[in-house]
Amino acid sequence: MENSVAARIAAYRWYARFPRALPSGAFLLAAALTALSVFAIERVEAQAAREKVAQVAEAVNVALERRISANSAYLLAGAAYISDRETVSPEQFRRFTNQLARDADFHSAEGIGWGRMLVRGDEASFTSAMRAQGYPDYRIVPAGGAGNGVRVPVTFLEPETPRNRVAIGFDLYSEPVRRAAMDLAARNNTPTATGKLVLVQDWGMGNRPGFIIFMPVFGQGGEGSKLAGFIYSAFTAQNVLNAALTGEQRAGYSIRLFDGPPRTDRLLAQVGAAPAGGAWRLQQMMIAGRQMTLGVEAPKQARLSNLSLLTLLFGLIAGGLILLLVRLITRQAIADRNSLAWFEEQASIRNSLTRELNHRVKNTLANVLSIISLTRRRAANLDDFSEALMGRISALSATHDLLTQSEWGTTPIRAVVDAELAPYIGGAEGTVSTCGIDIEIAPNDALSLGLALHELATNASKYGALSVPSGTVEVRWDLVTQGLARVVWTEQGGPPVAAENRRGFGTELIEKIVAHELGTAVDLRFDPGGVNCTLLVPVRLPVNFKIRADPS
Repeated sequence: MENSVAARIAAYRWYARFPRALPSGAFLLAAALTALSVFAIERVEAQAAREKVAQVAEAVNVALERRISANSAYLLAGAAYISDRETVSPEQFRRFTNQLARDADFHSAEGIGWGRMLVRGDEASFTSAMRAQGYPDYRIVPAGGAGNGVRVPVTFLEPETPRNRVAIGFDLYSEPVRRAAMDLAARNNTPTATGKLVLVQDWGMGNRPGFIIFMPVFGQGGEGSKLAGFIYSAFTAQNVLNAALTGEQRAGYSIRLFDGPPRTDRLLAQVGAAPAGGAWRLQQMMIAGRQMTLGVEAPKQARLSNLSLLTLLFGLIAGGLILLLVRLITRQAIADRNSLAWFEEQASIRNSLTRELNHRVKNTLANVLSIISLTRRRAANLDDFSEALMGRISALSATHDLLTQSEWGTTPIRAVVDAELAPYIGGAEGTVSTCGIDIEIAPNDALSLGLALHELATNASKYGALSVPSGTVEVRWDLVTQGLARVVWTEQGGPPVAAENRRGFGTELIEKIVAHELGTAVDLRFDPGGVNCTLLVPVRLPVNFKIRADPS
């Protein structure tokens, strides 16, 4: 029954066996939901950032294309204006460009220029004419040209600022990037942009990339006529990009303009910090027939968004409260379960104790009845009966005291021997000696051994070795086997044992009751020199029995 109680107590619910599992699981669930919410919020924020970047890229693209388209329209108008005239004087070109300049300074261009096409042999007369028209230092550079006899020197460039004067006379056709765009423009008869280059105005002033848009001008008669030259607009890429941006677009965004693919060596202009890992958008665009790439990157968020931080804070607080609440509930459930288990255990202990007490009382009463029966059978009168019965009941009581002290656990043989022979040790008659190893026996066996020793000691004090001063009684014990102890009683020096007394004192008690209770034979001999008795006592471990259980 005790094992079944222990089994029921051990069979706690899982939350009782693992008290931290349920609170930890609840907290982890709250944390997971919080993390999922933060992830969803950040995903939405990232999507919003990408959409915002796409909007900025589209707005910048539209602004750039609008400016370039407006400037291309100026070039188309200029080509029509020049093609209707055999020659264009500086005043005519200046008057034409001044009219265009009223519209936002050519839409971020450095200006509008005209380059007349020359063939081999025309350089000298052209140079003389330009000097005569107010350019006394005019000359065509570089001197060698492209090598095919065609030259397109800058004839006019408005507005005629000191910066733009540097480019007057420069042979546009001598440089490969410009030449490629001019040839393509002549074939298509449309405004055509060059690739990445540095304007003549910026030579020697650092790397300020730019590009030029060329529009071919044919002589009178239109496209089928002879190519007369090119009207063009020069752009510093950084200035164009700056002019196309609004204040909001400059705030925190990294905006870059590339000639063709987005490579470092093709970078034309950049506004804002270097790329920082934020949302990025690449926008393909066509600038006067030339493919360019606009890159826009939002600033990288160094931390979570405000909404995510609030969600995370709320989730941690909620998770902590849930953890505390579930922990309290779990502890209360465990405490209630422990209390219930303790009450069940106490009830089981009371039942076991009652059964054990009934069993022991029945055994004791059976022993008492047997003792009364044998005592009455051998008593000659009422006084002898009363005295013998009192002594034997006292022996049972003394052994019971020993068992009570050990809480009815195992009892040492030495303690039983000392308790029964205590009245005779140190007396005037006889000598008692005991010796043996430490051996513990079960409660019922201790009662039987105590009764046998009492009977032997009582009869020795009346008729045997303890009745005379010269008599001795020796009690020794040892182990015969691991489960069997041997107790030997030896008397010497007492009165000779009469034959008629050999079946008298307690013989039946020892041979019937004690032998029956121990479950072993008793060797009881009545030698003339004294009584010798050998008892074999089982070394049986009793079942562990706790009077009280730990309620904790």
